[in-house]
Amino acid sequence: MFDHVFAQCVAAGLVTGHTQAVDSAFVKANASLESLCKKQPADVPAPGLQVVSEAAAETPLAPPAALRASPAHHLRRVAAAHARYLRNDSGPLGRDRPQARLLSNKTHYSPADPDARISVKPSKARALNYLCGLAVDEGHGVISHVQADFADRRDSTLLPSLVEPLRQRLLAHDLPVSEVVADTNYSNGLNYALLEARGITPWIPVFGQYKPEIEGFAYDKETDCFTCPAGKPLPFKRFDADQDGRLSKRYSAATGDCRRCPRKPTCIPKSKSRKITRTAYDAHYRRALARQQRRPGRRMRRLRQRTVEPVFGSLLQHYGMRRVNTKGHSSAHKTMLLTAIAFNLKKLLKHQSTKTLRLAIALPKPPLAGQFLVFWRQLSRR
Repeated sequence: MFDHVFAQCVAAGLVTGHTQAVDSAFVKANASLESLCKKQPADVPAPGLQVVSEAAAETPLAPPAALRASPAHHLRRVAAAHARYLRNDSGPLGRDRPQARLLSNKTHYSPADPDARISVKPSKARALNYLCGLAVDEGHGVISHVQADFADRRDSTLLPSLVEPLRQRLLAHDLPVSEVVADTNYSNGLNYALLEARGITPWIPVFGQYKPEIEGFAYDKETDCFTCPAGKPLPFKRFDADQDGRLSKRYSAATGDCRRCPRKPTCIPKSKSRKITRTAYDAHYRRALARQQRRPGRRMRRLRQRTVEPVFGSLLQHYGMRRVNTKGHSSAHKTMLLTAIAFNLKKLLKHQSTKTLRLAIALPKPPLAGQFLVFWRQLSRR
């Protein structure tokens, strides 16, 4: 149904396909934080055989969300964060209240809606939400793609699953995507590389933690090598990957150069050689940073603000998408699809073709006899 309405919008000339603005927002789930339960470890041994009654045999099994499926290093991070919150010198307000609980998607789940996730926005209360991903065409503000995702995932990890179906839908109407505009939450080296590989220019600002230059270390792009303040080279050695799968490049100086260097006591007092770790997508980050610092980058940022943000405001305020009254990820996705269909239909009904308007203006005046006949009929009816 969504594709059918979108095809009508394309036929009416409401879709250009050239530039797509992408954004996301939380949508409240039909579940409460009060009903959260703790997840059970996945390696709990199964109970032995025992005789049970028919009523107990009909008890439904726990859903997969009730088991801890997170990696061990993720659980260690959660435990460390909770330990910091319990200290007196840190943690959120109200942590000393008896009803206060330390909650995480890795340790708790909602039995009412296992697909809902705990999430929070700055200056907002935490809640069980879904994440609505949206793509809007810059021509007339028509929604070109909408999808429901889990609210505990980062926006930057959801862009590949959003761009590919959007690209296929537009290519079905011979409308290739040339530019994608998004905010800093979608900044990711993998996203830059993915869009550039498909011939799409990513207008996504680089997040603030990225540093294009290392103070005192000059970089040679042709040889892929750094030079330290003492003039010694730090060539590329190998690729590394952390526990979360993020790819990085390792640069290292020779051990002999660092051993004889007079700067070693202040540079690397406890290491044998100086090492530099950079993201494997450093070239993509540099191109994205250069784009956002030019005038077109500022213009595209304003384009995103006036394209996708008003659409999200209308969906949340006037189309009932502030909350989903269904349960489950698939039902939430259907709700968002129906809301987008209603929005596009209203756009289509309000649209007036310029060709029809020109034909109406170009109609000749009726002859004088016809005007007199119309006047006489109106006069005789009185």
